[in-house]
Amino acid sequence: MEFQTLIEKRRTVRKYSPDTKVTREQIQELVRAAQEAPSWKNTETGRYYCVLSEDVKLRLRQECLGYANNDIKTEHAALIVTTFVHNHAGFQKDDTPDNEIGNGWGCYDLGLQNENLILKAEELGLSTLIMGLRDADKIREMLSIPEEETIVSVIAVGKADEEPSRPKRRELDEVLKFF
Repeated sequence: MEFQTLIEKRRTVRKYSPDTKVTREQIQELVRAAQEAPSWKNTETGRYYCVLSEDVKLRLRQECLGYANNDIKTEHAALIVTTFVHNHAGFQKDDTPDNEIGNGWGCYDLGLQNENLILKAEELGLSTLIMGLRDADKIREMLSIPEEETIVSVIAVGKADEEPSRPKRRELDEVLKFF
């Protein structure tokens, strides 16, 4: 698929088909694509915790994703919790930040990785929903995520059971300035 078509075709999906299960191999392909993203000084601090078990998915959805009905929206999808190792990207070896953004670089790098992941999902015929409304403390406990990692998002991955329309985008002159 041509890249421009791929990025224009990708949609946020809030309803997944019960007839298709995401496989371990598909998740591995998604994370391999994520790893190809650039990162601060090639620190590669992004981490992924994938939930395929029906029991754990149900528990995570019920206990951690109730905000904005994310628990309902993610039924029949695999769940990937994305984190980054804090105090690493954007920092010197003596733990001083390289600039005023500090840990923002870990989040930035993870965003680049997650974009690769969701575009790869689209290429594979899968759909995604990126959720920032979640209970990070409960997720950390449930999945034994180390304290030195910042939980950023939960990404639902599955086969779409809806076809969302493409939202209107801002005009270029609203977002682009030349000097």
